[in-house]
Amino acid sequence: MLYDHGPETHANRGAGDMDGSVQLEMRYGASNYAPLPVTIVRGKGVYLWDDGGRRYVDMMGAYSAASFGHSHPRLVQALTDQARQLDTVSRAYFNDRLGVFLARACRLTGMDLALPMNSGAEAVETALKAARKWAYKVKGVPDGRAEIIVCDGNFHGRTIAIVGFSSVAQYRDGFGPFPPGFRSVPFGDAAALRAAITPNTAAFLVEPIQGEGGIIVPPSGYLAEVAHICREHDVLLICDEIQSGLGRTGKLLACQHDGVTPDAVTLGKALGGGLLPVSLFLARREVMRVFSPGDHGSTFGGNPIAAAVGLAALDTLIEEGLVERSARLGAHLLARLRAIENPVIREVRGCGLFAGVELDRDSASAATVATQLLRAGVLTKDTHRNTIRFAPPLIIEETQIDWVTDRVAEVLNELARADAHP
Repeated sequence: MLYDHGPETHANRGAGDMDGSVQLEMRYGASNYAPLPVTIVRGKGVYLWDDGGRRYVDMMGAYSAASFGHSHPRLVQALTDQARQLDTVSRAYFNDRLGVFLARACRLTGMDLALPMNSGAEAVETALKAARKWAYKVKGVPDGRAEIIVCDGNFHGRTIAIVGFSSVAQYRDGFGPFPPGFRSVPFGDAAALRAAITPNTAAFLVEPIQGEGGIIVPPSGYLAEVAHICREHDVLLICDEIQSGLGRTGKLLACQHDGVTPDAVTLGKALGGGLLPVSLFLARREVMRVFSPGDHGSTFGGNPIAAAVGLAALDTLIEEGLVERSARLGAHLLARLRAIENPVIREVRGCGLFAGVELDRDSASAATVATQLLRAGVLTKDTHRNTIRFAPPLIIEETQIDWVTDRVAEVLNELARADAHP
């Protein structure tokens, strides 16, 4: 059952208190984010409320982390029940929650083994370590020569190694030198991957749909062809499903749209139910068995609370039919966005409840549109290629989608009129 979205207003905290909090954040917080001018104090379902009691529809979904909506009762219950029973203990001991969680995740994804971490970037770093060690211990690549191929426009996290193979200049600026051993090819171009593979290639790391890159959907059949090429050359196919996985695109994993079962998968964001960071690196047994005790680990990875919430998230996803719901309502969202006739729009892209509206740079800034949508009661954010992204909680209703797309049309129509009559 989908849960009640609660009352429409909330003003338990004063705006003055929140203004003080913002000032403190700006005074003491690092300037690595530039938040939109709103202070969120409460969330329930698809709605968020600011410090003045105004309600917004959340079309960001915390970059897919809030896929179940905010404060889902089942997930909150799992969190609080486990916190009262047992919190964090070292992986030096077994706990009674982790094995059940890992088994559920492996059976759902078709993987053999799973390694728990916290953030998505940690899951990707784990994948990189596994791929390199597999190359040396199994494939026979000479020590120190393993290469991993990635895609232009990728976003896999913000660690030194990961930004080192980013094609976004800002992500790299001032952070070198970077670890070697990475090569980038155009996204959606299987022939380019084939040409880049050498005997030292360990793996191909790819997002089935590029989220931060602008909700870029590759040509149909791309991943299937990529999987064939990787098998042909004994190269691991690693799909980064941190944003696109767990129902976001209308399949459990986005790679399933092409009927592909990769050698390994990274999961995160929605896996923590929006409540805490939970991530997994899942892989075939041959890949994962390269790890021995002491090779890799995490203080909080696989802790009982994370395992309990992760298990509840997976169970909720399946038992509430949210994957199928994403497919159905995602088609409705894309149809409504594509029905907006406006010269400001260059292209609407997406799959499931993962959509992007690219705008003409000469007519409108996606950042400006995000601010205007905020004023209209819609929370979203711009991303690369001057694109507005939409990734709402999977529990969203059709009527809520209609309300949001009406606001999008109004904001863009206002921009078009201003552009026509400056």
